[in-house]
Amino acid sequence: MEREPLTVAGLFAGVGGIELGLSRSGHRAEVLCEIEDPALCVLEKRFSGVRLQKDVRALRSLPRDVDLLTAGFPCQDLSQAGKTEGIGGERSGLIGEVFRLLSRRKIPWLLIENVSFMLSLGRGHAMDAIISELERRGYRWAYRVVDTRAFGLPQRRQRVFLLACLDGDPRDVLLADDAGEPAPVAPARKRSFGFYWTEGNTGIGAAVDAIPTIKGGSSFGIPSPPAIMLPYGRIVTPDIRDAERLQGFEPDWTLPAEEATRRKGKRWKMVGNAVSVDAAEWLGSRLCRPGEYDPSGDLPLVRAGSWPKSAWNMGKGRFVSKVSAWPVQRQGLPIHDFLDFPGKDLSARATAGFLSRLKASSLRYPDWFGIQLQKHLDRMSG
Repeated sequence: MEREPLTVAGLFAGVGGIELGLSRSGHRAEVLCEIEDPALCVLEKRFSGVRLQKDVRALRSLPRDVDLLTAGFPCQDLSQAGKTEGIGGERSGLIGEVFRLLSRRKIPWLLIENVSFMLSLGRGHAMDAIISELERRGYRWAYRVVDTRAFGLPQRRQRVFLLACLDGDPRDVLLADDAGEPAPVAPARKRSFGFYWTEGNTGIGAAVDAIPTIKGGSSFGIPSPPAIMLPYGRIVTPDIRDAERLQGFEPDWTLPAEEATRRKGKRWKMVGNAVSVDAAEWLGSRLCRPGEYDPSGDLPLVRAGSWPKSAWNMGKGRFVSKVSAWPVQRQGLPIHDFLDFPGKDLSARATAGFLSRLKASSLRYPDWFGIQLQKHLDRMSG
């Protein structure tokens, strides 16, 4: 059964990743809400004719023709890179504005996106608070962790997508597709190797033939790109335009923000906080053309801490789903072939700092990785 495209209201819209993906599937944004001025510059340029609202707290109600409310609410209090204050934090606590607006009028469909760490932070308290509130309001729901690599983009980025509705079956949209996660690829000297040069004490966020998650911040408290060790040993940080492409945007999607602020660092933060466009497009396509989810074999959810990677409730109890984080398996390029723009060599100072932290830590890493880091440091130091 094919459904008509939906009219969308996007809260915490950022630079419009969810709404751009949905628009590629035929859905239409009616209003977008975003408080950060640089991101508003992007929305104004890229979503011409769409009503923009700066502060969600000043939004009294939603337009009557809205069918789908989206909310990629701030993750700073939920992510490992943030303060991990939880759902009660100053930023992530803004999810309450979603429920305030739903109290004014029930919206048929609701889509929430956030970091996968929210499933375990505080023994899953944030997820429990959100889901319990949805159930209290009569919503059926399904959620799953989705990996951006499933769409052929070489970025290991796992995010929770929670879809809720008053009628219908959210499982047929969110859980019907499952290609299964491919076998992991071992790191090797002849492969590209993405890592975070701002880490090195307790982890390196490594990814083979890909980059780790593009983040809006770092352990240094500043937005920073990951590093990529190319197969021939050079270590680079990607151009912001390739970072945009890794999120599914066209190159220079966020350029209006730089033109308005004269600060490129703002672009890294906005790209890191964005929702992957291709994931939203896939979900939008399934909203129009639902699949058919088979729940046989799903077991009741008995939680003693963290939430599972996917689950659902059709009004008769919570169940664990066995779907993977890969709804599809689209063929993509390894990160060194994906890049379209020249990267910037990781500086001697950044390399030396990372190498020093790595050697002082108890982390295990391949010998060749340490050797190539030292070679790059020697080359950058002249």
